[in-house]
Order: sequence, then structure tokens, then C-alpha cells
Amino acid sequence: MAGKRHRGWRTFLTNKYLKDKEKNFVEYDPEYPVKYAIFITEEEWVAFVDQRRDENFKKVSATNRERASNPTYAYKKGRLGYARLEEKILDETKSDATSLPPHVLWKEARVGKDGTVRDDVQHIYDECETLSQSISTAEDQENRSVLSRALNVPEYPGRVRGKGHGCTPTSLYKNPRRRNPSNQEVMETLQALQAQVLQLQKDNERYRCMEKCSSQLKETSEKASINCQNKFPEGISSCQLYLSSPTYRLVGKGKVHNTSGDLLHHRPLPDGHLKVSVDVVLDKDALLPIPDIVSETTLLRDAIGSFVAWPLDLIFIDDETPTKPASKDNGILRHNESVASQKEVFAQGSQQLSQKIGSRQKKKRDLPVTSLPKKGAFVPRYQISLETLVDSSDMATAGAIRLLDMEEDIFGYSCTETIGKEDLEHIFRHQELGVGVIHTYIRFLYDNFMRGNDQLSNRFRFVSSSLVNKALICREPDSCREYLVKRFMASSTNNLYLWPYNSGCHWLLLAIDPLKEVVYFLNSIDGEWTNYPDMKQLVDTSIKVFRSQRQARVPRTKSSNITWIKVQCPLQRNGIDCGYFVMRFMREIINMNQIEIPITYFDEYKCAHYTRLQLEQIKEELCQYFIEKRLISI
Repeated sequence: MAGKRHRGWRTFLTNKYLKDKEKNFVEYDPEYPVKYAIFITEEEWVAFVDQRRDENFKKVSATNRERASNPTYAYKKGRLGYARLEEKILDETKSDATSLPPHVLWKEARVGKDGTVRDDVQHIYDECETLSQSISTAEDQENRSVLSRALNVPEYPGRVRGKGHGCTPTSLYKNPRRRNPSNQEVMETLQALQAQVLQLQKDNERYRCMEKCSSQLKETSEKASINCQNKFPEGISSCQLYLSSPTYRLVGKGKVHNTSGDLLHHRPLPDGHLKVSVDVVLDKDALLPIPDIVSETTLLRDAIGSFVAWPLDLIFIDDETPTKPASKDNGILRHNESVASQKEVFAQGSQQLSQKIGSRQKKKRDLPVTSLPKKGAFVPRYQISLETLVDSSDMATAGAIRLLDMEEDIFGYSCTETIGKEDLEHIFRHQELGVGVIHTYIRFLYDNFMRGNDQLSNRFRFVSSSLVNKALICREPDSCREYLVKRFMASSTNNLYLWPYNSGCHWLLLAIDPLKEVVYFLNSIDGEWTNYPDMKQLVDTSIKVFRSQRQARVPRTKSSNITWIKVQCPLQRNGIDCGYFVMRFMREIINMNQIEIPITYFDEYKCAHYTRLQLEQIKEELCQYFIEKRLISI
């Protein structure tokens, strides 16, 4: 306030003593204002006159007068300041709020007596409304405000645009004073930084080793002889991935690409390595033999769905693996069990489960079940039939694959899913599942339950795990967000988007209602969504962008409150069933035909754990689908 009064005083002296009636500077030396001698000495007066007559000062003064006389967005409330205008609006609307957002007050201050709003003012207001949906309060305080961003003008310190004279960020946001850190806190920060520096030095050494390997490669004309190894069949083959340090162990499964002239992320492969796509991770703490510089990935679990370089001597085609891991189900392969042992496993509780399923079918139309258990033993006949077909076809050969077309209505784009021999082996032996099996089951749900049923096909939709997964969220978050937003924009009615998410070594299910901004979290290991911060941030950001694109207006207090609900679903009792649980979750959600999922899960499917028999039903449906689609034929 003192600075403003001082500037006004200097302007008064200039107009009274240095200018004539036409507001032009006088040529003669003005007399010293004796009446103000108590405030101004003669030396100060001479300096003041010289400063006001300076040509640079006159030029700046003329520019400021012209700008002030014709503002871009003129203030229309006369002597009624921002503070009294805000009080007037709050009184008229009888609002319980204590203040208005700056851009709302800014707009009202530029409405004339006739109540009309200029188009350019309305445009700035609308842009502020859009920005306020995606910018958090913390960003608004610490950086440029929403109004400054919309006007595209610099923000000056010590003021808040659109709030009037005397309003500062401290008084408006009531930020707590920052205290200086204590010596103990400084030492802890220093130790953390030193640990980060040591880790960066180790990573840099690994990167330098990789660069050294890359620099030793031959010219492009010799790439064919480098990349194509006689040890492996040419083309794409199913493989198992090993590491030799700190112990020799199996860490994952995938496909090896033994192709002449093949590149990895547009760069030549290092000597003694081949390009490998990772499907399943068995050791969640396993490191990549060579870190991926492009995506800054060092852990194997973060490379699911992407390509990495793997040493030749640590890649084994499925048929050549020196020690094939036994099934985790007591070391007995399901297809090798005797009929008696199958009876012991499946006969328990089968009659009770049949009664539950029968009563459920009377209440609501159920999904087509291929092999419902009957009294007595349950024999997985479709699994046995499919395994026989596989052994009698070219799929018995390592590297053989089948292609399954996924039409646009399923994931929002047309694609082709690759099914390899190891994918079928995972089903037969009840092992961890890859994305190919999960997507095939989604195609089964669409074909057998949603196709031709407009109510279900318009209510439930799917998100592709190939386009949005842990590795891509870390490497290409923008493309993941664009795909989710585009998927959400596909319809104007309430939809539930089912997204099987792979966190690196575990499958869980997200059911997203973007219009209501609700996310249902189904995790078969009883974990929290806070354990997956990258995934949560992607979903929250995608919903906010979707909200902005459909121009939905949400109260500022609720702009960041996207509802996450943890559903108390059945839990697995081992480390390999997560994929089967996710498939059954999707099956039951579609079967109930409800957008809202109860926190305690659906009454018809409440149980603490799924039985092996319930999971075998899912596998039977998959195997029957493979046979009916003639994906495996002799």
C-alpha cells in the first residue's frame, strides 16, 4: 500500500509542476516546491526533475499510459474492488463458501451493466474450467495459477491474479512457513544422496559394459551371420530363460527370435545375445543380463511384454531345457495323474458346488459352462482331448504358433494374438499364464456371452493388457494414457471396463467405470492398490483427461477424488493361480450383469478361496474353445 501511495505522490508532483494544462512537459526549469520542503530537499528535487525529463522515462511512461487506456480485458465494476465484488456475489448466491476461484471472480469483474459477457472473456473462463480439472491445488500454488496459464501471461511474485490489490499467495492459500531442516535431517538426506550416487555409479558401469559389447559388433552386412544362431531353430521358438548369477536358476519364460539381421530397439544386438520377448517371470527380483537403456528397465518383471537381449548360453528351447521344472502341484502333472488321484482331488465338494451352480442358474442366466461337475469324479476331458491334438499336430514342435484374430470391438482396435506351445503347456500343467492365454479367454467371453447381446456388449468392455502393462507404463506412459482415454471415449453410456493388469509377476483385475469415476480393485493376494503407484497414477490421470475431453464440470473440492474400491474377492493360496482367478473374476462380473460391484463381492460367488475344481472349469472352457475354433488340428 505504501508503494502505491508513493507512486501516486510522484505522479501528482509531475502533473502539477512539470506539465502544462495540455499535459505536456514544460521547457523552463520548474520552481522548487517550498511548501513540501519538509519532505523534499533541493538536491532530491533536481534529481527528480532530471529523471522525469529523461527520454527513456518518457517513452516507457507513454507506453504504459497507452496500455492502461485500452486494456485487453477491461474491468467493468468501476470503484467496486475485487474484495467487495466477491462479498456481493457470495451474498447474492447465499453460498457457504468463503471465497471464489480467481478465474470466476475475474470473469464477473468483466461483465457490464447489461449482463453480457464478451466472447473472448467467456473463452478464457472456459479454458480455466478445463485446466482446473487437470491441475492440482499444489500446482496452482507453487507454479503459475490457472488464470495465468489461460491468459498466457507471466505471474508476478507477491500477488494473485484475479483477486485484487493486497491478496498474496500466502494469505490466500495459507501455506505453512517452511522451517530450516535440522542437522540430523541434513545428514539423513546426505546419506540418501550418497547411496543414490553409488547406485548410479553401478548402473553406469553396467551401461558402459553394454556399450562396449555393442561397439564390438560387425557391420550391417555381417548381421545375418551374427544374429542367426545354428543352435536355435530359425524363426520364433518358445524358450526358458536362465541366469547364472548369483545362482544358476530358471527366472522366466518367453520366446526367442532367431532371425537374420534382427535389431533390438533399432540397435544391433550385442555379441553372443539373441532377442527375447518375456511372457512369464518366475523370479520377481531377477535382474536383466543387460539393462534396457531406452526404457531404463533393470528388472526382468518390468520387461513383460517387451523385448530384451539375452545371452545365448542361458536360453533353452523348451525341449532342450536341462532340468524341466516340475509342476508345483505336489510334483504331479495333471495330465499324468491316475483316475483314482483325480477322484481324490475333484470329488471333494463337487456335489455341493453343483447344487450352488444349479440354484444360481435358476436365478440368472449363467455363462455357458462346458463341463459342469456331476456327482462323482470330474475328468478334464477337453484338456485331455486338446493335449492329444497338440501331440499329434505340428504344435508338438518347438516354435510352432497359432494366430487368433481379435476384432476391433474387443479392445477397440484390430489385432492378432499369438498362441505358442508353451501357452498350452501352462494350461495343461496348471502353471503361470501369459497374456496370450488371458486374451484368448477374453475372446471366449466375447464370442460365447456378449456377441449378439446388445445389453452386455454395450455394458462391458475390455482393455488390452498388451497395450497397457507395467513395462509400457514405465517406458511409454503417454501412449498408455492415450489408449485408455480413447477407450473411455468410445461410448456415451455407463460402461465397466475390465482390465487384467500384470504388475510384472502377478495378475490382478481392474474394473473401471469412467463416467462415475469409480475403480474396482480385485486382487487375489489381498494387496492394496497403493502397492502399484504407476498403475494408479495412470488410471487417475486418464480419468481426469477423459473428464476434461467430455467437458464434465466437477466441483473443485472433488476434482482429484476418484473413488477406488477394494473388493473382498476370493484369495489364492499359492503363487501361480492369479491368472486363473482374474479369468474367473471377469466371467462372474459379466454373468451378474451389474455395473456396480459390491465391496464384499457378489453374494452368488462369495467364498474365501476358489477350489481347484472352480479353476478347472475355466481351463475346460479354454480348451473347448481351442478345439471348437479349430486352432489345433492334425
